[in-house]
Amino acid sequence: MMNNFNFLYIKKTYALIALSLLVVKGYSQTSTKATDQFSRIGLNPITTSVPFLLIAPESRGGAMGDAGVASSPDASSMHWNASKLAFIEKKSGISVAYTPWLKTLVPDINLGYLSGFYKLSSKGTIGGSLRYFSLGKIDFTDQNGASLGSRTPNELAVDLGYAHKLGKKFSGAFSLRYVYSNLTQGVDASTKPANAVAADLSAYYRTDVKLGKNKGQWASGINISNLGTKVRYTDSGKQNFIPMNLKLGTSLSIDIDDYNKITFMVDLNKLLVPTLPEYVKKTSGGDSTLSDGTTKIIAHGMDPNVSVAQAVFQSFYDAPGGAMEELTEINISAGMEYVYDKQFALRAGYFYENPNKGNRQYFTMGAGLKYSIFNLDFSYLVSMLRNNPLDNTLRFTLSFNFDDIKAAEEKSE
Repeated sequence: MMNNFNFLYIKKTYALIALSLLVVKGYSQTSTKATDQFSRIGLNPITTSVPFLLIAPESRGGAMGDAGVASSPDASSMHWNASKLAFIEKKSGISVAYTPWLKTLVPDINLGYLSGFYKLSSKGTIGGSLRYFSLGKIDFTDQNGASLGSRTPNELAVDLGYAHKLGKKFSGAFSLRYVYSNLTQGVDASTKPANAVAADLSAYYRTDVKLGKNKGQWASGINISNLGTKVRYTDSGKQNFIPMNLKLGTSLSIDIDDYNKITFMVDLNKLLVPTLPEYVKKTSGGDSTLSDGTTKIIAHGMDPNVSVAQAVFQSFYDAPGGAMEELTEINISAGMEYVYDKQFALRAGYFYENPNKGNRQYFTMGAGLKYSIFNLDFSYLVSMLRNNPLDNTLRFTLSFNFDDIKAAEEKSE
């Protein structure tokens, strides 16, 4: 019955960022052996529960190859990097986004996202968001194919965060998240909804720069997200990690003149969960086990059944293929944004995932328009090598800044 949801658990993994350089150095004397070992292992993606937490929920970042940890702050910053909210210029605002999912196959699966912020002072800003993922109507059957009725499974996450300026150029943020996942809707008494509590830690730095005669701005950010409890859907079932994730990014904005501005950005991502090891194989087939008959014998790599805290650190050096495999666990998001007169924007981007780690590779594009009191953004995705749930899908985001609403009301009086 849980096979109905296999399409949700898109195999994901993310890159070793800074520490990968140390790992490579440590393996340099055995590089040939590591290469042979990694070639033997091949496809080895990481899977987690509730992967909807990693889906880009809004159109601006979605149009720039899913890059956004170091982009300029907006009402949707809670997903990318909550610490950016400390630098937002407006007093308050909200954003509403809608994303069709698997549109080419089914009409009723979608992701909705509501986010907002309120500036408490010149240094502190609170933010919040609600993410709701509906899996549409699903017909359940038992093992014999008999109908058990129809249900509409769903998942949601509620966030609340606080961002604070720690200086003129630096800010930090802390966010809490509650996650709820109900995949069976009570159709089977042996299953139950999964619940998790998680936290995000993020930081953001930006400074003015000068490139020749042009002024500009350089920014960088880090977001360690979904640090939280494991989940399971049965009382006796295996506990699974949620997608704990490390995102690093940088951006460079250039003011071409008083009306034209262009920004380039790059994000790197890594899942902070264990990579599956390579197990010793029996000559008759299957995995070898210890005398207890259940514990598998690990040939290369490390035991993935560890605590949350250990998993975070272990994820930097546990790949069975050694340093070579660690390096392929890098996901890269690259994007650009052109803005004219703060009214119109054009965006494009590219996302890359190694073939052995999921092979998601796609181009994105989109645009934004500011009209009076609201902003309208949309994005479009085109897959390169394999089908994507968002392939050829148009996504929309509508945002309001209440400062603009107040100014419009005063102007009309």
